[in-house]
Amino acid sequence: MTQKGLVIVYTGKGKGKTTAALGMALRAVGYNHKVCMIQFIKGSWHYGEMTSSKRLEPEFELAAVGKGFVGIMDDKSPIEDHKKIALEALRMAQEKINSKKYDTIILDEINYAVNLGLINLQDVLDLIVKKPGPLNLVFTGNYARKEVIDLADLVTEMREVKHPFKLGIRARKGIDF
Repeated sequence: MTQKGLVIVYTGKGKGKTTAALGMALRAVGYNHKVCMIQFIKGSWHYGEMTSSKRLEPEFELAAVGKGFVGIMDDKSPIEDHKKIALEALRMAQEKINSKKYDTIILDEINYAVNLGLINLQDVLDLIVKKPGPLNLVFTGNYARKEVIDLADLVTEMREVKHPFKLGIRARKGIDF
């Protein structure tokens, strides 16, 4: 008997949402499960997981689709460009989900993409409702919508208690990216 796949949400303003999803991916690969992670926002910057994920192939696949963080730091791209790329990531997610090749699909920063208006909430809800039964879907990013939370099986909210950035300590390789 095939188990029902779960819908898992990591949200909140605290650090660790993507890291929690990557931990789950690492665990799944240990059982030879096929995992795909699609990054909706982080695509233009280099992150450690872009390199380390190659060591987990062929069981783990990472697609960094986004153009980088939207409207902050060095972002000079028009919002329309971000929307176009986010729609490409959404289409890719639909294709990967429909392929039935994966045990788990992680949609990294998809909650934030909805919050920014890059993709429609209804399209995200459709991913959940239409997912194949045994597939696990993982959604990360702050600002998870109530409708997504209501459909999820597991929701974890990361809450910041203390962060080194507030003391002027910049993000560090291997810790933050």
